[in-house]
Amino acid sequence: MNTPAKPAILVARRVFPETLARLREHFDVESNDTDGVWSQDELVQRLQGKVGALTTGSERIGPELLAACPVLKVVANIAVGYNNFDVPALTAQGVLATNTPDVLTETTADFGFALVLATARRVAESEHYLRAGLWKQWALDMFAGAEVHATTLGILGMGRIGQGVARRGAHGFGMKVIYHNRSRLDAATEAACGATYVSKAELLAQADHLVLVVPYSAASHHAIGAAELAQMKPTATLVNIARGGIVDDAALAQALKNRQIAAAGLDVFEGEPSVHPELLTVPNVVLTPHIASATLKTRRAMAELAADNVIAFLTQGRALTPINPEVLGAAAA
Repeated sequence: MNTPAKPAILVARRVFPETLARLREHFDVESNDTDGVWSQDELVQRLQGKVGALTTGSERIGPELLAACPVLKVVANIAVGYNNFDVPALTAQGVLATNTPDVLTETTADFGFALVLATARRVAESEHYLRAGLWKQWALDMFAGAEVHATTLGILGMGRIGQGVARRGAHGFGMKVIYHNRSRLDAATEAACGATYVSKAELLAQADHLVLVVPYSAASHHAIGAAELAQMKPTATLVNIARGGIVDDAALAQALKNRQIAAAGLDVFEGEPSVHPELLTVPNVVLTPHIASATLKTRRAMAELAADNVIAFLTQGRALTPINPEVLGAAAA
């Protein structure tokens, strides 16, 4: 008796061997072991005959791709953000989309606060100075940076990660925490975070250290641009662990060059992996390559959750973290 063929899925970027092994228990898996970023045409070609895909922010899933891949049923992003997905188009096509919230919250909040510290205390700038052989003697004002403890921490976007950053600031560094969000948090959550709700204008004007954790959307594109940077204190720092496009990188480079704000720490960029060339020329910025969730434990958990979503949907018609859960109801009908 012939064994029925397993459904075929695509893993669009390199993942951990144990994740692939689990997927291969259920599916015929094509994996991208070289980890190159495929062009849109190549992605479409490789998705032919595939009912599912594990993706990252590198893979754009929109109407044209969906039309060319009619058997596709589920796409699982190995990320919290999903601005690489056209969710209305996926829903209209009856394709489930999932992401990986929660498992990276604390790790990303850790890194966000690490960038606050590195930016305020001029860690990268002073390291470059030392490595270049320029350190000849100690000086009282050498790389004197900004205080972090007992200053005002501002957070734009107060979801899970924003709340994690707030708790670290309030409880670990005695900071006054203020935040702005689309909707105000309930009183109990505010108290747990030690945070006070303010308007966006108040946030910009009052924050000594401003951390961006807002999801990317058309509404949040360039939420921090030249006008917003002009409202910040000249002594303030800005940290972006949200998404590229939240900040107008060209305007930020100019503000840093002119010392309109003191410094910035950036883990995400417009058009990444490309970085605005002027950001590479200013000394008062810490630059990291989108690694806020990059611990082995967390990245494994992200890959496993994406795999869990694909397995659950294609074998049981359910999902752990759906983005468009209405597709689940339609599939069950």
